[in-house]
Amino acid sequence: MPQAKDFKSDLKPIWCPGCGDFGVVQAIYRALANIGREPHEVAFVSGIGCSSRIPGYTTAYGFNSVHGRALPIAQGIKLSRPDLLVLAAGGDGDGFSIGGGHVPHAIRRNPDITYIVMDNHIYGLTKGQLSPTSPRGLATASSVYGSLEDPVNPLLYVLAYGARFVAQGTPADMSGLASIIEDGIRFPGFAFINVQSPCVTYGHPDAQLKQHKAEMKPLTSVGHDAADRLAAMALAQDYGKTLYTGVFYRDPEPGPTFEMAVAERQRALGADDSARERVLDLFVSR
Repeated sequence: MPQAKDFKSDLKPIWCPGCGDFGVVQAIYRALANIGREPHEVAFVSGIGCSSRIPGYTTAYGFNSVHGRALPIAQGIKLSRPDLLVLAAGGDGDGFSIGGGHVPHAIRRNPDITYIVMDNHIYGLTKGQLSPTSPRGLATASSVYGSLEDPVNPLLYVLAYGARFVAQGTPADMSGLASIIEDGIRFPGFAFINVQSPCVTYGHPDAQLKQHKAEMKPLTSVGHDAADRLAAMALAQDYGKTLYTGVFYRDPEPGPTFEMAVAERQRALGADDSARERVLDLFVSR
């Protein structure tokens, strides 16, 4: 049985001291240890950004890929190696700006992938520009007079597209975050986890871990039923106002995963010995 330390690589994180991503990677170590899969049975894909450095800090198979393209690559890995436990990670900019078009399609396909977004409301790696989740009015390097745009609501976004597992956590609650990530990994299908991971360098002073600790509100404390999608969507509308933590939605009947459906189709076609010989007939106009 692996331990949390077995997933920690020798590469030293170079995040700013106090960055929320330190807590996220520690929570991932704990969650993977609880799952019980060995590091070589895990594939971890990321995009580009501060949070996308995470795969290198694990002993799993890691792929620090192209900006916004973690999800299509993760899906390809899962299809070709369904035996692997596949994680994808990135920031709010990576996931909801350049990579935003991939999110709904991953959701509708429902591959057994856990997608962890480290949401800090800013582009930290490129020195503090507006990101998709930056609040209206925020003054940054790219909005010196304040943002004129409303932020993307990641929770409502994925729920509206039909995500079957949606959760939110914060590194201010390490045990809770590790439990959420573990729940997402165990869910048989696409799992989305939004982590409010503050940027200590360019983030708002009132949105740091100390404030998270004081203000977070576990969904269990409000009696939320995680099987109720509409109730989850109602609570998700408070994104940016109330820091709810826990599982917003868990589909009680998640259905088949994409890789299961593909495998079934392959078996069905494989039973027909002549199918390969007639494959070009499929493209003939009828």
